[in-house]
Amino acid sequence: MGKTISEKILSAHSGRDACAGDIVIAELDFMMAQDGTAPLSIRSFEGMEGTAVAHPERAAFFIDHSAPSPLRAVSDLHDLMRAFASKYGFELSDVGEGVCHQVMLDRGHALPGGLVIGADSHTCTYGAVNAFSTGVGSTDLAAGLLSGSLWFRVPETMKVTVSGALRPGVFAKDIALMMVGDITADGATYHALEIGGETISAMELDGRMTISNLAVEMGAKAGLMEADDKTLAFFRGRTDAALKPVSPDPDAKYIEVVEFDVSDLVPQVASPHTVDNVGAVGEVEGTPVAEGLIGTCTNGRPDDLRVAARIVEGGKVAPGVRLIVAPASREVMLRALAEGLIEVFVEAGAVVVPPGCACCVGTHQGVPGDGENVISTANRNFKGRMGNPEAFIYLASPATVAASCLEGRITDPRRHFD
Repeated sequence: MGKTISEKILSAHSGRDACAGDIVIAELDFMMAQDGTAPLSIRSFEGMEGTAVAHPERAAFFIDHSAPSPLRAVSDLHDLMRAFASKYGFELSDVGEGVCHQVMLDRGHALPGGLVIGADSHTCTYGAVNAFSTGVGSTDLAAGLLSGSLWFRVPETMKVTVSGALRPGVFAKDIALMMVGDITADGATYHALEIGGETISAMELDGRMTISNLAVEMGAKAGLMEADDKTLAFFRGRTDAALKPVSPDPDAKYIEVVEFDVSDLVPQVASPHTVDNVGAVGEVEGTPVAEGLIGTCTNGRPDDLRVAARIVEGGKVAPGVRLIVAPASREVMLRALAEGLIEVFVEAGAVVVPPGCACCVGTHQGVPGDGENVISTANRNFKGRMGNPEAFIYLASPATVAASCLEGRITDPRRHFD
């Protein structure tokens, strides 16, 4: 019987012929934790009486969620991470280097055909480059650091095919939100998604990463795509490792096949307080907004910033609105500076913050006030997600966020692409 991408990767890393439902012990290619999860991983590692990291060249800690530190207690946790990484000789990505998921890709730590874990639920992002990557708990991450391997239940796979050409003003984030709305928040629980089709093939990697990033918002363990020339080109100069892309067999078995035609898709918005509460932008158009966020591991990449800058260039953020722009990594910020995008944002009245998660998780750099509406390119809009349970978060594409911040209310961005 043929195999899916997940079955092939987990077979190769476990040394056995693995099929959906099997339990395997698999060798890890890379593992990471961020400042919200690494301290617990450190405590778990010490509780397991760990004295060495099995493969320090395959591990990294990232300081990105609360960076720069907003509190003394957080600063102490950052120092704990720095000391642990130094003691065991592995990489630490410090303040200003960017969001873990973008830096993992920038540095070539997640590769086609690889097996990667991260103590962060959106580790599924690397599925866009053909890696089986999944979020794990801090204790599992500690076990991975200690042993270099981890157990997995091989997931069943849902095949998702996307066809049709997107109309002007509609982007990858709109596809991702449409998928979450259709499949729902638990419609792919513990499945792997294999996402492909002509629309995905035509898409640049920045957009593919946005879609894979939201796989977990459907309950999925991974959001995998096949590697192509664009994927391989991305890694030139980022790694000397041999790339080993994996494709599914023609007779691979899928638990479900879902097909989407996005030819007539319109901009999508996820309304409070669940990611699958998705509808067309017209359903919420006119809703006033007090704050906008462009960035995060979902939409802080170059293509995202270019689209947003195109919309705000020559305009001004509406009075009473804060537009926060957070490049996903230092590499992304340097490119945005070179292209003049940062200047465009500043001249329009936006606030550009250091590369990192910014206000996405609600620890600093833009916690909304009571009753305020936020429109964000992030991946979650749960009550209290941005630090205030009395605020309301709407999720949308960078184009929709930028257009809305110019108008002071949720706005269909397609008027900027006529």
